[in-house]
Amino acid sequence: MNKLLLMKNPILFQGEKQLGTNNHYFEGWYFKNTNGKETISFIPGININENEKKAFIQVITNYTSYFISYPIEEFRFNVNPFYLQIRKNIFSPNQMQIDIQDSKQDLSISGKIKYSHHNTIHTNVVNPNIMGPFSYLPFMECNHAILSMQNSIQGEIKLNEKRMKFNQGIGYMEKDWGTSFPKSYIWCQGNDFKKTDASFMLSIANIPLKILEFKGIICVLMIDHKEYKFTTYNHTKLIDYQLDEKLLSITLQKGKYRLTVQSIYDNHSKLLAPVKGKMEKTIKESISSTLMVTLKEENNTIFKDTSINCGLEIVE
Repeated sequence: MNKLLLMKNPILFQGEKQLGTNNHYFEGWYFKNTNGKETISFIPGININENEKKAFIQVITNYTSYFISYPIEEFRFNVNPFYLQIRKNIFSPNQMQIDIQDSKQDLSISGKIKYSHHNTIHTNVVNPNIMGPFSYLPFMECNHAILSMQNSIQGEIKLNEKRMKFNQGIGYMEKDWGTSFPKSYIWCQGNDFKKTDASFMLSIANIPLKILEFKGIICVLMIDHKEYKFTTYNHTKLIDYQLDEKLLSITLQKGKYRLTVQSIYDNHSKLLAPVKGKMEKTIKESISSTLMVTLKEENNTIFKDTSINCGLEIVE
């Protein structure tokens, strides 16, 4: 597939050429769905290394998580319109159809959710996605793309005997691909703010770049469709970083703008992350955390609000 097409459309499957190899590779999409009271996220993907090729779906709720493995032959994808399929499960920008049956985990998940009204970040030739010019480097350990900062969701998911209804719910979509997740990083995301129509995402990660290693910052605050980006490539500085068992506090500075983020870590579950194409690293993610975000332009407070039902991962 044309590299430029893939670059401009990061939601597309980037790893078609890897399917015929034993190279270390992974690719995963993240679909988060909340109805204001509870959240469920699905992570479909593939992983490849010298010993195995697998497809998988990870599921995380407010209180637990599941990992379901499939033969790679059950992974399929289409370009136009884009969708990916793993067995009977179909994921696309417009809808998600779920049919997971796993007797070993005593697990049954089924349902359908429709997606609409996507709020996406601004892109251009220089910055094809949130990674900016780093998107063009072919040797990045992990590539990241924001697919939808916020979208409307409608539908229902049945998890065993529990029914989760998403009438006028809120969604979020992103993805990662490469060889391995960063060895240490924090990631947080929220779009269920109390007072404003806003969406937020932040990640700070250790990035190996051949003989160098640095902390990479990618962050977007979208307020009523207006973007404020704080990234390594636009000269954002990490002013303050504090972390204890329950509270994360971060301050970023870009020119006259100062962004402060505080998060309360709550109810985390275990997920698996890739290391050289093998899903073997255990990480913890919460999807019921709280985010307090403040944006100031010099001494003027532009934004100050709190989001519930937030995603938060802390890997040290």
